[in-house]
Amino acid sequence: MTALILALVAGGVIGLALGGLGGGGSVLAVPALIYLLHFTPAQATTASLIIVTLTSVTALAGHARDGNVAWRTGLLFAAAGIVPAVIAGAAAGHLPDAMLTVAFAVIAALAAVRMLRPARTEPPGPVNPRKAGAAGAGLGAVTGFLGVGGGFLAVPALVGVLGLSMRRAVGTSLLVITINSMAALTARAGSGMQLDWAVIAPFTAAAILGAWDGKRLSKKLKGQTLQRVFAYVLLAVAVFMLVDVLV
Repeated sequence: MTALILALVAGGVIGLALGGLGGGGSVLAVPALIYLLHFTPAQATTASLIIVTLTSVTALAGHARDGNVAWRTGLLFAAAGIVPAVIAGAAAGHLPDAMLTVAFAVIAALAAVRMLRPARTEPPGPVNPRKAGAAGAGLGAVTGFLGVGGGFLAVPALVGVLGLSMRRAVGTSLLVITINSMAALTARAGSGMQLDWAVIAPFTAAAILGAWDGKRLSKKLKGQTLQRVFAYVLLAVAVFMLVDVLV
């Protein structure tokens, strides 16, 4: 019963993050599954991809209806990142858990710092396909290496590299998350890993419901407010994971 309650609460919070911020799902899901629900790191990363994929599809539908998805940019990001994600994922399997955790925390912190920089005031220009493809490949490699959906990196990249507004970056990142997560899950298929579906199912259901609330929340908050909240969440998670590994 305790595991069920924790799964529902954690799933709801992660759904809010995905629906309202367009990212943060995996960066919150992995620690929740490890520290609250006692999954192994390998089980947690695989389960989080399942949870985040299904939740992202739900949240993406709502943002798409509102016209907040830059489809061409998102597809370039996702397509460019698929192969690097698979290669990096295979390499990550040979590294110690502690090293992966530290890398995860450092990259999350760097992304948060970037999001806290002053917003760009100039209007975004036309999308540069090469720039989008290069950023997407890098995102895919990090996603595969860390075993997460990549939204906590996609939003800063879409805002800082390609000049999308925060609200449009939120919706577009959900497209990137969905495709990257599905590719990562396909690469992990057939591994024979045992997963606790009695936890994953309610976790996912709560996350999907939370994503709808998060989408409504995003309409009530300014883009800069969303950006700051997103950044502070990333910093808190990064510090927690570093302390857990190093202390």
